[in-house]
Amino acid sequence: MREAAKAGGGLRNVVVGESHISSIDGRQGILRYRGILIHDLARHATFEETAYLLHEGTLPDQAALDAFRAELVQDRALPPGIREILRCLSRAHPMAALRTAVSALGALEEGDPPSSSRSVSRRLIAQMATLVAAIGRVGAGKEPVAPDPSLGHAANFLYMLTGERPAPSAERAMDMALVLHADHEFNASTFAARVAASTLADVSGAVTAAIATLKGPLHGGANEAVMHTLEEIRSLDAVESYVKSAFREKRKVMGFGHAVYKVEDPRATHLKRASRELSQEMGDPTWYLLTERLEEAVRSEKDLPPNVDLYSASLYRVLGIPVPLFTPVFAVSRIAGWTAHILEQLQNNRLIRPESDYRGPTDVPYVPLEKR
Repeated sequence: MREAAKAGGGLRNVVVGESHISSIDGRQGILRYRGILIHDLARHATFEETAYLLHEGTLPDQAALDAFRAELVQDRALPPGIREILRCLSRAHPMAALRTAVSALGALEEGDPPSSSRSVSRRLIAQMATLVAAIGRVGAGKEPVAPDPSLGHAANFLYMLTGERPAPSAERAMDMALVLHADHEFNASTFAARVAASTLADVSGAVTAAIATLKGPLHGGANEAVMHTLEEIRSLDAVESYVKSAFREKRKVMGFGHAVYKVEDPRATHLKRASRELSQEMGDPTWYLLTERLEEAVRSEKDLPPNVDLYSASLYRVLGIPVPLFTPVFAVSRIAGWTAHILEQLQNNRLIRPESDYRGPTDVPYVPLEKR
C-alpha cells in the first residue's frame, strides 16, 4: 500500500514537492510568505509589495516597487475581443466566465517564447483585477470601467467594479484582503497550476487549471457559500437554532475548520478585524454581527475555529462586492501566488506524475461480445 493511501487519501500529510514561496505551521497557526509572517504583511504591506515578494523572493526597495507598480499599471488593459467574450458569457457564473476569459487570453498570447513566462505572469496579475471587475459589470448589464493609472491595485479594482473611487479605509481593507489571499503553499488550485506547468503548458493554461480548481465550493467557493448561509439565517436570534440543526442533520457549515490549520486560521484574525472596523465605519454592521454570532455558535457546538472564508464574506459584502464575485476576487489575489509557483516549477521542472493505489479486480478475462 502506497504512501497516499496510508495517509488517508486526499494526499493528506504527503509532501509532493519543494518550494521557497510560502510555508504553513498548521498546529501553531503560522503562515509565512518567503519567511515573513503573514501578520506583518497584513499590517504593513500592499498587494504590490506582496506580489513582488512572492515573485522575487525579497521585499522591494522604493525604486523596485515603483517599477513593478508601473509595469502592472501598463498591463491592466484587456486586449480587443475579450469584452465581447465576456458579453457572450454574461449569464454564466462569474467563475466560469473568468476561467474562459483567462483561457482566451492564453490563446491570444499563443506562440510567445518560453522566456516570456515571467512577463505573461506579471501581465496576468495586472489583468485579473480588470477581468473580474469587467465580469461583474457586464453581468449587471453595465459597461466596464477603464483602469485608472493613478490608483493602486486594490483601489483600482474597487473603482473598476463600482465606478467610484473608494474611501481610504475601504482601499486599505481591500488591499489587506488581497495580501492575505495571495498564497497558501500547495493548496488545491496551486497544485493544479504546478501540475499543468510541469507538462510545459503555457502560463495562461496553468492558471486556467487553477481557476477551474478554485471554482469548487470546497476551495475558493467557500466564501460565497458563507454569504449564502448568512442570507439564509438573516436574524441574530436564528443563528443558534440554525447551527444546531445543521450539525444534527450533518450539514457542513462553511467557513470553519481547515485541512491544514488545527487552530484559528491566522488570516481570519485580520479579516475579522477589518470586517468589524469597516462595517462600523459604514454604519451597517449587520453582516459582521451575524458572522460573529455564527462563529460563537459553531465554537460552542463543535469548537471549530474560523478559516479565511468566514469573515472575508462579510468584508466583501460591506465593500460592495456582489456575492457571485466573491470567488473571482480570490483569484484577483491568488494570481500572484499561482504565477510565482508556476515560475518556480519551470525553474527546475520535472513532470508531476504520481501513481495510484489500485484497488480494483485483477486477472479478469475478456468475454466476447456475443457471449456477454
